[in-house]
Amino acid sequence: MSSIRFIMLGGFLGAGKTTTIARLARTYQEQGLRVGVVTNDQAANLVDTHLLRSQGFDVGEVAGACFCCKFNDLTDTISRLEADQRPDVVLAEPVGSCTDLVATVMQPIMALYGEKFDVAPYGVLLKPSHGRRILSGDPKAGFSPKAAYIFKKQLEEADFIVINRIDELDGEEVDELAGMIDAERPGVPILRASARTGEGFDALVETLDQRGAFGKNILDIDYDIYAEGEAELGWLNANVRITAAEQFSLDDLLVDIIGRLRTSLAAAGAETAHLKAIGLWEGYHGVANLVSRDAPAELSLASDCRTKIADVVINARVATSPDSLQRHVEDAVAAACDALNAEGEFQNIQCLSPGRPTPTHRYSATS
Repeated sequence: MSSIRFIMLGGFLGAGKTTTIARLARTYQEQGLRVGVVTNDQAANLVDTHLLRSQGFDVGEVAGACFCCKFNDLTDTISRLEADQRPDVVLAEPVGSCTDLVATVMQPIMALYGEKFDVAPYGVLLKPSHGRRILSGDPKAGFSPKAAYIFKKQLEEADFIVINRIDELDGEEVDELAGMIDAERPGVPILRASARTGEGFDALVETLDQRGAFGKNILDIDYDIYAEGEAELGWLNANVRITAAEQFSLDDLLVDIIGRLRTSLAAAGAETAHLKAIGLWEGYHGVANLVSRDAPAELSLASDCRTKIADVVINARVATSPDSLQRHVEDAVAAACDALNAEGEFQNIQCLSPGRPTPTHRYSATS
């Protein structure tokens, strides 16, 4: 029986992991391979899962904690994907605020399931906006030193690093980021890519196809700092049913909600790690997001849908308290609905700060 190629791509919140994984999945399918995807979040009702499923991918979700703390759920989810359609490749997207994944996910998979999985090099996507601020030591980076600690630890355990979103940067900015990464991680391979346009993607696929002594960068990490850094983030997943007497543009609604959140959070001095909303109705789906305070709300996937009813899933990751974040989201949805003469009913809302990571396994030495 042939092994399953296991590919996990890390990176901070808003780095573009989902877009990258979707493009990788299509690439492997075009090669005639069967692909399964596993998403991960601190709570259920993840925009990424809805988005990937809406694009026709076979997706399992591990919710309630990161892969490291839900290791058995990860392997069980892959087993369910196998039962449905044995994948040749499994693409795994960990929570964007997690690190220490080599010791708690990569090494356990290689040690405990070495015959089942063929593990690819571990890549981490760099988010340019926060990456530039954190790596340059900008005192206005927007996150505390403890949250920045997580960001740097993610880079430290990578086999290679991808500067993503290069379509949003000029050549000098990309070179500047590459220099900062090299100073932080001397000698680590650095790729330059855009998951949105596909630029640089051939090099990413080629890197992921490599075999060798990968997944060996076990961190020396302080779990107290790690836990406190994660706990500084408010984490919200919500589902809202929007109804109106007259048809409205689903895409405009999504951008309006995210735009109002951007404004109110900035006014409150709350740094946004990632805001994302997906609108769904009768086969249509659109996505709007925001990856930092420096960027505008963006329609990343157009639905071109006009409707009187829509289900909107909102995911927000912001450096503020959960209670404050929930108020911002509820107010933004109410204002966007008022502008349409519509009603918004929250059918489910989860708001929390991540708990202390407690890995199922942690290997202190490579296998």
